[in-house]
Amino acid sequence: MTMPTNPLNTLPAPDPVAAAHSARLVDLLRATIADAGGAISFARFMDLALYAPGLGYYRAGARKFGSGGDFVTAPELSPLFSRCLARQCQEILAALGSGQILELGAGSGVMAADLLLELRALNALPERYAILELSGELRDRQRQTLTRRAPEVLDRVVWLDQPPEPEFRGIVLGNEVLDALPVERFRITAHGPRRLMVRWTEAGLAWAEGDEDPAVTAAIAGIEADLGGRLPEDYRSEYIPHLQDWLRTIAEPLAAGALLFVDYGYPRRAYYHPERTTGTLLCHYRHRAHDDPLILPGLQDITASVDFTAVAQAARAVGLDVAGYTRQNYFLFGCGLMDLLADQIPPNPPLEKGGGEAGGISSPTDTVRYLEQARQVKLLTLPGEMGDRFQAIALTRNLTLPLRGFSFRDERDRL
Repeated sequence: MTMPTNPLNTLPAPDPVAAAHSARLVDLLRATIADAGGAISFARFMDLALYAPGLGYYRAGARKFGSGGDFVTAPELSPLFSRCLARQCQEILAALGSGQILELGAGSGVMAADLLLELRALNALPERYAILELSGELRDRQRQTLTRRAPEVLDRVVWLDQPPEPEFRGIVLGNEVLDALPVERFRITAHGPRRLMVRWTEAGLAWAEGDEDPAVTAAIAGIEADLGGRLPEDYRSEYIPHLQDWLRTIAEPLAAGALLFVDYGYPRRAYYHPERTTGTLLCHYRHRAHDDPLILPGLQDITASVDFTAVAQAARAVGLDVAGYTRQNYFLFGCGLMDLLADQIPPNPPLEKGGGEAGGISSPTDTVRYLEQARQVKLLTLPGEMGDRFQAIALTRNLTLPLRGFSFRDERDRL
């Protein structure tokens, strides 16, 4: 089965160095496909495309985050995001008496810097801020960012190659992490669900349809049981096949505390809506989004929206409590976003003597700063922007504290 692809001429052409890098990854993919007998699962393809050592998108040296990369995340959009998150961390650390923070994949390092600065201002710094990062290039960039933006807290930061040792007490943070976990693609046929595979042809990488597979059949049966009905024929979508194993690995060291994830996604009924017939897979290349993951291997991000019902189910299966779930805008409101914005309202000093009534005009610089902050708040919170496309979920162990991020509106009943 061949599926249509976006023509490459709609995207900027990679430079010769990037093209050569992609060609090396294509060679690896081609060899892997041959070793597997002619086709590999999409989950295996996505894993190699993103994480193959030295070649995958997240394991190579291309700039990914910010205005010069392929996409912009909420912490880079506004420091208000990290400042709100810091206030949720402050509450949890206070309840634990002390503790550490572990960030999964810190990207450019902006969130770590701004969050630590806010915690320092709140007199609530963690014992240690650990960053689990496998990319050497990203580690260097994170260190540079922290050195430039927050040198006074750099001594609290360490980098890890694997999850921390047992008896970890504190907070695990994952901003736009879950969307990059490899997914299985499937199609509903007249004979049941089928895994979508990736094969090699004379024209390059192409889609194929696999035979009946018990694992795929069981996964789709579980989804349909929650939906209360069958998915329609020719429906295409995806699921994370190893979500529970991944979450167990991340949560296993946690003795007490919380895992906080913020990502774009939906509860299950919205994720597998009958009208969402092609799934949620999306690729990002130089700030352009498209839906063909088989082009530009190693040069583009490949993501899928998060099924937060699946996250909640996996969390309970590994012994975690689901302590809160809500949309990003509600989470930020609960963490005091509007109070932080109000603090930026420029002062209105009295006019000089003889100038009329008190209540003069603030400086243009203060006004411009406030207007920019207000613009950022809109991007973080408005429906149609990040406000309702992004969701927040808290998973806890040995922590019974009501979390302020979910005090504005807790939507666990949607899971």
